[in-house]
Amino acid sequence: MSQNVAEIIVETLAEAGAKRCYGVVGDTINHFTDAIRRSELEWVHVRHEEVGGFAAGGEAYMTRELTLCAGTCGPGSLHFVNGLFEAHRSGSPVVMIASQVATGDSGVGFPQDVDPAPIYAQYSVFCETVVNPDQARRMAALAAQTALAKNGVAVLVVHGDLFTQTPSQDLPYRAHRFDPVVRPNAEELVPAVKRINAGGKISIYAGFGCEHARSEVLALAAKLNAPVAWTSRAKDFIEPDNPFEVGMTGVFGLAGGYHAVADCDTLILLGCSFAWTQFYPEKATIIQVDIDPQQIGKRHPVDIGLVGSVRDTCAALAQIVDAQSDTRWLEKCREQYHKALAHDEPESQDDALIHPQELTVALDAAADDDAFFTADGGSPMVWMLRHIRARGERRTLSSLVHGTMANAYPQAIGIQKAFPERQVIAMCGDGGMTMLLGDLLTLKQERVPVKVLVFNNGSLGFVEIEQKVEGLLDSYTELDNPDFGKMAQAMGLWGERVEQRHELDGAIAAWLAHDGPALLDVKVNRMELVMPPKIEPGQVASTALYSGKAVLNGRLSDVVDLVKNNFWK
Repeated sequence: MSQNVAEIIVETLAEAGAKRCYGVVGDTINHFTDAIRRSELEWVHVRHEEVGGFAAGGEAYMTRELTLCAGTCGPGSLHFVNGLFEAHRSGSPVVMIASQVATGDSGVGFPQDVDPAPIYAQYSVFCETVVNPDQARRMAALAAQTALAKNGVAVLVVHGDLFTQTPSQDLPYRAHRFDPVVRPNAEELVPAVKRINAGGKISIYAGFGCEHARSEVLALAAKLNAPVAWTSRAKDFIEPDNPFEVGMTGVFGLAGGYHAVADCDTLILLGCSFAWTQFYPEKATIIQVDIDPQQIGKRHPVDIGLVGSVRDTCAALAQIVDAQSDTRWLEKCREQYHKALAHDEPESQDDALIHPQELTVALDAAADDDAFFTADGGSPMVWMLRHIRARGERRTLSSLVHGTMANAYPQAIGIQKAFPERQVIAMCGDGGMTMLLGDLLTLKQERVPVKVLVFNNGSLGFVEIEQKVEGLLDSYTELDNPDFGKMAQAMGLWGERVEQRHELDGAIAAWLAHDGPALLDVKVNRMELVMPPKIEPGQVASTALYSGKAVLNGRLSDVVDLVKNNFWK
């Protein structure tokens, strides 16, 4: 019997490795979801499509396998936008089936007629419309192949009436996979080798492009005795058991990584797209390696650009550069890093005051060695990146390029679906979690045992920091929150609230041990600044200006708390 378009698309994407599709059923995708019902694919019913986009991205990011989502015409497909923009910018191979109104109703202002193609074309690796049943298998295969090859979102727009049609011919198109060797030629390597062989203070700055190149990066670092700083997206595969680690730079970083990047003589950027130019060195020679030529010199001027994969290029460099025996630069950077790390882990002297850092340190100690962690944009992701130690099997994910709120527990849903036997922990801000609160019900309905940790400071905390550093009074950031533990219980989840430091360790143990979805609501210090590795005079002046304004507005206690909890701890 001939297959219809819905069945062909489902079969082609399943053959490409997809196991799940996230979405909300309805009208123009009813025949597509029925085809899923009759296949080996799993349909994951979320309450809001944005959550489906985050979940699909989370699963695809961790598995590196194709994951699907599908939306109804108009509002249904539009609701996916933020979740899928995040998935694309984090490098997750996702295929989105964006359905449209029937072909005869398109373009005449029919209810829910929205063309999703120009919207998704901004952030996708493939965005095409199926206009004929004969195209169905070819277009589905190309969407899957492109998403996997380029690690991004592919969008397939399908009019609702096409799903039930059968093609006149159905050629056996399928998705292919590739793993090529890509490295500069010998002549292109010469300038980089000459500069490295000149010696001096050589540092490596590792980015997301090092994902499959850990051993090659560390081999080059060993040859050069070079400190290795990393971007936040490289943490999982560069930090574990790394004798050259010095942490991150930038606002999220600490002193070791900052000085390794800013004060070196030669900086080797490996698959790195760090955007903040003020943290690059002023006088060093910069060598950049990236598989994408468009990334060379995109963030900061570089002296030498090498196009190739980090894996293959580092392997070549490690064989031909001179060994550097001087370890003083490496030792200095590592000493700064460990000193700063210890300083950033305060212990409260007041049982009623819980620092978010000490909550994260306690979580780090209690969580499994192969746990997955997600964190909301804002301060939770800073504490995760600084204080959750990567241990080889552990993985972390936050919205580090797109920079959205509300990503943590939706991403955790997708990760837990893909890894049902492993611990998945969502580190949520109170603002981020409540933005998409309804899908806590998905944890219950789908029996997804995600562990949700709420950093409850009663505010949009990262925004308050931004306002204070600008010398502004914090405005419109306060959150009037419920007891999230009781709210979770009302939804059928395990729920608890912690307000005292002595309760913390026991509550974390019980929360992690629960067999099912669980939420732990922890009241943390609101007056906690994210202290950067280097404080500029302008930042001090702006914070002082905030303090002056706060005093004049009758908020002296806020200033006292700010100083006590950040500058005297």
